[in-house]
Amino acid sequence: MKRFKLSIMLALFCSASSLFAEKPNVVILATGGTIAGKSDAATSTKYTAGQLPIEDLLAAVPGAEEYASIKGEQVVNIGSQAMNDKVWLTLAKRCNELLKQEDVDGIVITHGTDTKEATGYFLNLTVKSDKPIVLVSSMRNSTSISADGPKNLFDGIITAAAPESKGMGVLVASNDYIYAVRDLTKTNTTNVATMKAPNWGPIGVAYNGKPYYYHKTLRKHTTESEFDVSELTKLPKVDIVYGYSNMDATAINAFVENKSKGLIFVGVGNGNIYPDALEALKEARKKGVVIVRASRTGSGRTTLDAEVDDKALGFVVADDLNAQKARVLLMLALTKTNDLAEIQKDFFTY
Repeated sequence: MKRFKLSIMLALFCSASSLFAEKPNVVILATGGTIAGKSDAATSTKYTAGQLPIEDLLAAVPGAEEYASIKGEQVVNIGSQAMNDKVWLTLAKRCNELLKQEDVDGIVITHGTDTKEATGYFLNLTVKSDKPIVLVSSMRNSTSISADGPKNLFDGIITAAAPESKGMGVLVASNDYIYAVRDLTKTNTTNVATMKAPNWGPIGVAYNGKPYYYHKTLRKHTTESEFDVSELTKLPKVDIVYGYSNMDATAINAFVENKSKGLIFVGVGNGNIYPDALEALKEARKKGVVIVRASRTGSGRTTLDAEVDDKALGFVVADDLNAQKARVLLMLALTKTNDLAEIQKDFFTY
């Protein structure tokens, strides 16, 4: 009987302890985007991004407070087409400040879909913590029928609050799935299932208040990254040139004349280049511009020394990074080196 009473008391104690257990602390950094957008009518496709403050976004997610203690900060309130280096640096530095605090367990960033993958990848390379950072967005604005923002925000909060998310790098919660931001890209102009990882797929799902993971990226990120932006106020100028049939040198020359330090050339197929454009890239390289070949196909790897003799030309390849993320990595690489071998190593490391 004494053992029975002791078991009952222990069970009651554990139950009471769980009721009063301290919840994870999650900070939401809001930047605007469609998730904070508004339109004049629920059926209208015309809207203005970045209208709602963070308080209104949180009010649309009842029940999230059961999973985490939540605080919000408004960093900017813009459409993500207006995202820029200054905001990237601000976000990276603020994330690093917050995640050093013992009373912060994770961060959620609300962001537009247009450039979310670039912002997330920048943070993946510059935040020095293994605590979770989760980006969320929406394709339908806050006043639309079946707005997807509240569910994505809820999934972002429960993902950032979960201990399983620690050490996974910067993540994206979208349309029930969880993605490593390095793998992610926007694939559709209007559909709510726009976020995809063409090469490697999602790494998990958010279901019933919890993230479930099935694999993770092996590329270095966050605490393993060597890139440090703590003292930076600007980033090197890197531009993107899109390749096509019968291309001439006009765009390439214009970027070089405008002091580009690097060019991402989005080539056809395996990053291949029209002859006239190739001659222009050779001249750009002679002037010290770093050339990185990527592919416009949308998936697969851009490989070294296939149809293009990269070693002879002094070109770098993007591996499986798309152009927008290759640009992010090259900007950061150029903050520490101009050595082509080191830059190519970065593309095979991150």
